[in-house]
Amino acid sequence: MDQKPKFIGIIPARYASSRFPGKPLADIHGKPMIRHVYERASGALETVYVATDDQRIYNAVKAFGGRVVMTSSLHKSGTDRCAEAADIAEKDEGTRYDAVLNIQGDEPFIEPDQLEQVKSCFNDEKTQIATLVKEINSSDVLFDENRPKVVLNSKSEAVYFSRSTIPFSRGVDKSLWLAHHKYYMHI
Repeated sequence: MDQKPKFIGIIPARYASSRFPGKPLADIHGKPMIRHVYERASGALETVYVATDDQRIYNAVKAFGGRVVMTSSLHKSGTDRCAEAADIAEKDEGTRYDAVLNIQGDEPFIEPDQLEQVKSCFNDEKTQIATLVKEINSSDVLFDENRPKVVLNSKSEAVYFSRSTIPFSRGVDKSLWLAHHKYYMHI
């Protein structure tokens, strides 16, 4: 790319979560979780939107002055919701973005530096998609189904995501799994 890529951050936020309904509006030190995520994302991105299908979340984001768009309730994934929101934002602003950062709405402690790391991947014009991973060093995290894991290939490309511990170390005592293989979690 001759010039720096133009980024938009989209935070997909659903109210109807099977594990924690209303999570984006959960109060953390006097602010809804979604606001913490939005403010941190805004530390690394000029343009950030929340994408939701819920009027309560929409109203909460508007109340703190954030950008928000209503999206279809039929999306199967947050990625689908981000794609619709990016299309809406581009039309509303008359701007074309080179890359969309899908920022999870339940990451109130995400660091702007982490988003800068993802952005830097797009300095290579061959990059089409990027994500952050972190090596797992704790059995508590390794076996926590609330922490998505990722398998990397020999080029450090993500090839598979799962809430289950992957790869499964058949015949190895669970207390030895971390010594037996490198595991990564998705950030």
